[in-house]
Amino acid sequence: MRTRMILAIAVLELSVVSAGAQIPSWMPDPTQQQTYTMHRSSSRESTGANADYRTLTPGQTLTILDVDGPGLISHMWFTINAPEPYHLKRIVMRMYWDGEQSPSVEAPIGDFFGLGNGMYYGWQSAVLSAGSDRSLNCWFPMPYAKHARVTITNEGKMSVNSLYWNIDYRQDSKPLPSGTLYFHADYRQAYPNHGWAKDWYSNGDPQVNYRRNLDGKDNYTWFEAQGHGQFVGVTMSVFQNQDGWWGEGNDMFFIDGDTSPTMVGTGSEDYFLGAWDFGGPAQFALHGSPVVGPELAGSRSSVYRFHLDSPIPFKKSMRATIEHGHANGRSDNFSSVAYWYQAEPHEPFPALPEMSERIPTLQFVGGPGNSKEPYVPGAPQPR
Repeated sequence: MRTRMILAIAVLELSVVSAGAQIPSWMPDPTQQQTYTMHRSSSRESTGANADYRTLTPGQTLTILDVDGPGLISHMWFTINAPEPYHLKRIVMRMYWDGEQSPSVEAPIGDFFGLGNGMYYGWQSAVLSAGSDRSLNCWFPMPYAKHARVTITNEGKMSVNSLYWNIDYRQDSKPLPSGTLYFHADYRQAYPNHGWAKDWYSNGDPQVNYRRNLDGKDNYTWFEAQGHGQFVGVTMSVFQNQDGWWGEGNDMFFIDGDTSPTMVGTGSEDYFLGAWDFGGPAQFALHGSPVVGPELAGSRSSVYRFHLDSPIPFKKSMRATIEHGHANGRSDNFSSVAYWYQAEPHEPFPALPEMSERIPTLQFVGGPGNSKEPYVPGAPQPR
């Protein structure tokens, strides 16, 4: 009996160690006493009533966090009730660290949480999730040395009936460790990408595959950064303008001034760690394809990948890109948010597209069933 008990204790200790090994490095060890104090910014009704939300009129900006450091945002939760279609694309979230004038985070709130097609659906990952009940959660750690400010702006034409939020943050008397990198997130879109194939047939067709793209010149760009830091992931949504498979685009990373790709992949679904056109929706901690539409014009897909296992470092600069179809042949609509950490100051982001330009609409129709021009094998591809 005693031998079995000792064995059981050993197995329990091993399981605790194994479980502890799964705790992300930015999450405190719950077996050790923490020295920080926890705080929360929320939309609660200050009188203690139950109207725990805020309204936003068109054009209104609401500051939802404004605190001094040193500190770290550990979790953010939102839910929104708004009547306007595509309000997830019209409401913009911005974050500013240490009094900077140019935001380190700027994105439509839906895109930030991986809902880049402007519609709610449930999905989950290690750092972001969206519930089928329209709950939005983020666990990216966001440190700041002196100050943190988070704003929400309603760029729509109708009022937001209710915005709920809880932002949990830690405060500590100790300064941030030397060399601490700051969280950044930037929205990009191409509505549409400008591909060379007017009529789409197949990414695998030998008459299409004669084209080559070795320098990434016309790739879709997820993000660009100057300075030093590391890339940790991207969420991307696709609204198809053409029939057929939207992928086959190689990811290409250009690091520290390289003019040829420092890292290059083998295809869109491969970068997002799926295979064979994804085959259907899937969700995992570091990668997934929560929405996989049929291969037809007007379909929507959403995918994500996080490099938390090995953030991709850069010492001087980085540009992260992906082809839109083989050798940039396709003209689908892409939108994305890239997530990375870097030292401040950062280069200002490109101007956010105007609100109406962020709404995904069918831009171009081509391919079998839509084309009026017959495909002639061996003929030059239309530009």
